[in-house]
Amino acid sequence: MARYTGPSCRLCRAEGTKLFLKGERCYTGKCPIAKKASPPGKDPRYRQRKVSDYGLQLREKQKLKRMYGMLEKQFKIFFDEADRLPGKTGENLLTMLERRLDNTVYRMHFASSRKQARQIVSHGHVRVNGKRVTIPSFIVKQDDVVEVKEQSRKLHTIKESLKEYSKSGVSPWLQLDPDSMKGTIKAYPRKADVSDLAEINEQLIVELYSR
Repeated sequence: MARYTGPSCRLCRAEGTKLFLKGERCYTGKCPIAKKASPPGKDPRYRQRKVSDYGLQLREKQKLKRMYGMLEKQFKIFFDEADRLPGKTGENLLTMLERRLDNTVYRMHFASSRKQARQIVSHGHVRVNGKRVTIPSFIVKQDDVVEVKEQSRKLHTIKESLKEYSKSGVSPWLQLDPDSMKGTIKAYPRKADVSDLAEINEQLIVELYSR
């Protein structure tokens, strides 16, 4: 499957905000956004350009797409599905992205980043309702049980990531038992439940695809 393999921090610099792509590093002084690093590229006029309405919409879409580690084709598939569902398209899109299995694994602190979560899922370390699922884009439902399979509970990366649970807990839409490495989807996520999404203006993305 095609994926972005370049430097993650470059994407944060391009969007001018933290996309939380590097786990613990994003919360330290090593983060380029914390250092107020300039956008990638050498053209000093880049920062002086006036951004059009289309440019604002595009940047918002790129920001959200890159945050969840998706390419354009897959992101558009998610948007089309969100548009078919009842309710507001933008809110539906955010809910679907949060319900991706790789993101759920990340939110449950089984991984320190979404990239690491995708690897954990694709390598078969995660079960949903007792069945092994290796598709990172799998959509979890309310009352689903997500757990690390027994043979994988000794993995150092998972144990280290779970230490974050004692510091920040989990999102309100999740319930986690860190000792058994098992979590439950209590409800469908809302934007207000996820601090990472506070700066996302999903309406701009809807307007972009409505052109």
